[in-house]
Amino acid sequence: MRRTIRGLAAAALAAAGAALMAAPAQAAPLTPVAELDVNRYMGTWYQLAANPAPFNLDCVLDTTANYTLIDERNVRVENSCTTVTGERRGIVGNARVNDTASLHVSFPSVPTQDSLDGPSNYIVAYLADDYSWALVGDPTRVSGFVLSRSPVVDAAAWQQIRSVVEQQGYNSCLMLTSPTTEGLQEIKPLCTV
Repeated sequence: MRRTIRGLAAAALAAAGAALMAAPAQAAPLTPVAELDVNRYMGTWYQLAANPAPFNLDCVLDTTANYTLIDERNVRVENSCTTVTGERRGIVGNARVNDTASLHVSFPSVPTQDSLDGPSNYIVAYLADDYSWALVGDPTRVSGFVLSRSPVVDAAAWQQIRSVVEQQGYNSCLMLTSPTTEGLQEIKPLCTV
């Protein structure tokens, strides 16, 4: 297990340099879905793929986000993952609704992300009709996350995910898969899935 985790971490770090430049030059910012039922969006989501970022490079397995409604404008955000050392780590923050599907996510211990109010940095750009998976990111597409209610999706779902990611202006070859215990076990470019 430890050797597998180290291998996954090495793959993630090797891809990180290029992927940090993952946001393509776009004239228009990422736009939110027209409608979001915040109550249906609450609960646990599994990260299936993401643009690598400094804050999650050591996350190599079972990355999750758990959202709990605090009030009509605020959501408790609890992100967790298994690290390269095999330990679970997490961080708790707040997501403030700025608009229908645009939120400002903040974490008290993270520099430049410690203010409850601010510009939207979490845009729900795609949401399956049944709320089974979503694509979220920031307006410039530097960050991007494929979230799913299940840690396992079939080949047809992966193809749909890749298609939506590309339609939303992301480079699917720079977005990396996020291993889950029950699902895909490798870190590899989304365009190869």
